[in-house]
Parts: sequence; C-alpha cells; structure tokens
Amino acid sequence: MTPSVPAPSTFTPRRVAVIEDEQAFLHTVQRSLELAGFEVLPFSSADAAVEHLGVAALSVVLTDLRLPGGDGLSVLERVKAIDPELPVVLMTGHGDIPTAIQAIRSGAYEFLEKPFSRERLLAVITRAADRHTLLLENRQLKRQLAAASGIGEVLRGESAAMRELRDLVLRLAPTPVDVLVQGETGTGKELVARCLHDFSRRMGNFVPVNCAAIPENLFETELFGNETGAFAGEGRQRIGKIEHAKDGTLFLDEIEAMPLALQAKVLRVLQEREVERLGSNQAIPVNFRVVAATKVDLEEMSRKGLFRADLFYRLNVVALRVAPLRDRLGDVMSLFETFAHQAGMRYEMPVPTLTADHHELLLSAHWPGNVRELKSCAERLVLGLPLAVDGRDTAAASRSFEESMAMIERSLLQAALRQHGGSVRSAAKALRLNLATAYRKLKGLDIDPAMYKADGEPDKS
Repeated sequence: MTPSVPAPSTFTPRRVAVIEDEQAFLHTVQRSLELAGFEVLPFSSADAAVEHLGVAALSVVLTDLRLPGGDGLSVLERVKAIDPELPVVLMTGHGDIPTAIQAIRSGAYEFLEKPFSRERLLAVITRAADRHTLLLENRQLKRQLAAASGIGEVLRGESAAMRELRDLVLRLAPTPVDVLVQGETGTGKELVARCLHDFSRRMGNFVPVNCAAIPENLFETELFGNETGAFAGEGRQRIGKIEHAKDGTLFLDEIEAMPLALQAKVLRVLQEREVERLGSNQAIPVNFRVVAATKVDLEEMSRKGLFRADLFYRLNVVALRVAPLRDRLGDVMSLFETFAHQAGMRYEMPVPTLTADHHELLLSAHWPGNVRELKSCAERLVLGLPLAVDGRDTAAASRSFEESMAMIERSLLQAALRQHGGSVRSAAKALRLNLATAYRKLKGLDIDPAMYKADGEPDKS
C-alpha cells in the first residue's frame, strides 16, 4: 500500500511512517496510532517507503526488521543519510533481538518485540516524536541565532578584502550557483563554504569531502555509494556523499587532489544532477549545490593536463578568493584578540595583556599558515608559551622604537605592493600615502617594487 504523500511545505509534528508487509498487522498498528492522534503513512515494503523518505516530513519511522525488497537495516541507513536526527523504531521477532540491539548501536532509536501491546507502542512512538520535535525546535533556534549574530561573527575582519568577501557570500548564498573558493592553506575556505550553505535556503546537509584524504581506490564508492554486493566483501547498500548532500551542499575540499579518472564521472554528475550507485544502472536525481575549494591555480593545472579543463570551467562559474593574512594586516590584532579570548574560555585560563613586543611580532610576521597559524599563536599566548612566529619569539631582545616602526612600515608596504602587482601608485593610494612619501619610504627601507611585478605586466608606477 503506497499512500499519496503531502508536500513538505510545513512540518507536521506527529506524522509516522509505518513499514510492515503483513497487511493485517499494518492495519492494526495504523489504527492504534491514528486513534492516538498520529497521522500515519503506511507502506508494505522498504522500496516503497524509501521513495518517500526524503519527501514527507516525518516525526518517526516505524519499520519491521524483515521486509521484502530490503530490510529494516537498509531503511535505517537510508533515514540516517537523509536526517540523522529522525528516530527509527524497529519491530522485531524474538529471534531478531540481537540484530535489533546492534541496530540501536548503529543509530536506531528503540525496538519493539512482537507481539507488543498498544500501550507499549504508543509510549515508544510518543517519546520518539516528542524528542524529534524538540530537536527540530533546537535546530530552528540555532538557525535564528546564527542569522541574528550575522556573518561577521563567522567570517571575521574589517579589511576591505573581508568586507567584499562577506558581501559576495551573502549575495550568492540564496542562489543555486556552484562556487569555486580559492585561497592558501589556513585562510578559512571551509568557513566560506559553510556560510554559503548556512545563509542559503537549503534544508539538506552540508557534506564536506576532503579529496586529498581519500585513498584513490575508495574514491568512487565514497562519492557515489554502492548497492549490496557491488563488489567482493560489500554486503550492504551504502549511500554516497553526493546522495547524502541532497537538498544541501557538497563541499569538495582540495579538489585538485581528485584523481583524473574520477573527474569525468564527477563532471557528468554536476551536469545531470543525478548519480548512479556502484552496482546499479538506476540514475537517482539529486538536487544539491557544489562548493569546491583549492589552494592551487586550477587553470594552470588544466593547461598542464593535471586537471580536466571542462571540470574546471564547470566549477569556475563563480570564484571567490580568500585573501591571505599578510594582505590584510589590519585584521591581525582583532582576530588575534578574538582567538585569545576563545582560547581563554576553552582552557579556563586568563588572557595575558599584549605587550609592545607582541604587537611588533604579530604585525611584522609573514603568516605562511594564515588564520590557522594566527589562531595557534593566540592559544600559545594563553598557555604561557612564547609567540613563535617566522622563527622569532617575544623572548628575543627588544628592538628600539625606530626599528619596530621600520619593520611595521616594511611589512605594510610589501603587502600593498604584492597586492597591487608592484604598482607604487596603487600601493600608495591603498595606504593613503602621497606618491613622494611612498617613494622616499621605499628607498629608505631598500624595497624594490620591481620584485613584486607579475611576469609580463607593464609598469604602472
């Protein structure tokens, strides 16, 4: 029996999917739940139910362990892939109790041993439904708090680069467009991806995939999933990352590490928005957004044949660049103070007062590890350790005021020249210096602007 499923426009707090192949018993359970005020969606097989699990808004899934066309364990896995917080209650015979206990360890909410009383049925289902309602309320509250706090609490910094990045993220988040996030290691590319998801209207999961951390022989099943018996030793169906991202966001981190042989298959999925599990010929439609991140020049890799050019152009519809910390030194102190405060709360330790030497060290550093390195540095301060940055620490001999100012000026001028391709005029404008002063400081600090010009770029000084 397959019911018509209402559209999921609003959540019905007490709706239960019941999966049972014995029609008389299914009718009895349905009748008991409806008399108690539940809305029931009855199904006679796992296959019929699975088609609707991602469509109907449910409070509880009640399923028999032994079913035709799949079993209660496959239903459990499918539910957990769609909504890890949706309670699944298993109905079992006496001989299946060890399996049911194992299922609880795998995420099932409870099991009911047949035959069970109407009172036992209602007690378990009511408790599960109430728990899920509370979880949904908490989830909604978190969303409201996140929206109220603003994106500035996640992507921190008041530099022009960070303000522009936040504006772009808020503009792009509600759209379905795929995004490529570019930036060095430690700049916060995953935070950008999470903001694109959190500030969108997508109700599905945020599914991160670190392409550099997955062995090549496991990549395909990790992304696409597999059917039971798809290869030797695989006894159960598995939902892949792409399918798990239904109605949500798939985040492909370090996408440059994705094997070339797999890139063509991923390209097809992005174009068709459907996936086939290994061992299956059935295409499953999946509505999801892709956010990919890279720390390298993908276009250059594609020219060298190290990355598929068609996949690059498919991902590069919109590109967001996360600036390195050395190009936004104005954010260093505010970020450091935030990280130090967070570390103080985490370790339950006081935050030391920053000295002049601390300021000099932080503002003159190159920060190859970017924001991640800065955060680690703040934690070292709270833990009472020297601020080791660029091979130096605050235990070193103090410099004079003139030496400290020269180091800070050098760092600011170098960052501006690097950002503007060696153009002294543009760097001076960004630093609000007149051109004569900029040239005088460059000469005094022995900085050669030509060292910062891109190859083949005309002189714009």
